[in-house]
Amino acid sequence: MQIGKTHILKAARTTDNGCYLIDDKGTEVLLPNAYVSDNLKLGDEITVFVYLDNEERPVATTIEPYIELDSFAFLEVKDVNRAGAFLDMGLIKQLLVPFSEQPVKMEVGERYVVFCLLDEQTDRLIASAMIEDFVFTEGIDFEVGDEVEALFYKKSDLGINAVINNQFQGLVFQSDIHRDISIGEKHTVYVKKLRPDGKIDITLTPQGYRNVIDQSTQSILDQLKQDDGFFKYTDKSNPEEIRNKFGMSKKTFKKAIGNLYKQKIIRLEKDGTYLANK
Repeated sequence: MQIGKTHILKAARTTDNGCYLIDDKGTEVLLPNAYVSDNLKLGDEITVFVYLDNEERPVATTIEPYIELDSFAFLEVKDVNRAGAFLDMGLIKQLLVPFSEQPVKMEVGERYVVFCLLDEQTDRLIASAMIEDFVFTEGIDFEVGDEVEALFYKKSDLGINAVINNQFQGLVFQSDIHRDISIGEKHTVYVKKLRPDGKIDITLTPQGYRNVIDQSTQSILDQLKQDDGFFKYTDKSNPEEIRNKFGMSKKTFKKAIGNLYKQKIIRLEKDGTYLANK
């Protein structure tokens, strides 16, 4: 029975302290009374998370944690002492990040992207903010254009680094960022390029003229409808204003506006853009 993972276990026997659950190999773990529902019967299967409690005993809980073994998450520091920083993982027990696993000193109240692992010496769950140590550069089976999930964890001069599908390292370049992205955010993104070093270039929008224009066109049309059929922006507007308003480059905006204009969905006037029926 793996510590730090979610399991489906069977209720085997009850005691004064709770209900003992069992896996298919006969290994038992206690589900304390606080998590035993009134309708749980012997023989029933239940989904639980298994971890070591504050006395280092394996226990189960029906609470879903914010992070599991071998996964990444964005967690808040609740305390710092001589052992390291302690993160809120959604359970009574907090998750230790030793000082040796902190590239920058963690502070109470701040949030950080971390990876959850087992301490080899104690079998306790700990976390590390050394993200690059836990991503893979081999076994990538994506293709350019594939939709993937990104957890953004670090900004640099090049752009923003992300963990892709909880396994690989990705980067969205500054030139492809047209809206605000905060560390810890999760987004659906798209594979732009697979690099020889095993890293992945990503974009926030689908690749290819048709995909970009279709998405951007719909976004602009939705905004026009939301603004009662008129906004002040045209293909002559300032690029920064367009980026702030629509989250896209001026080049993409102009192509999308042109597409709408050719379809006679909008009309362009000196004071702005109108829906054609306004």
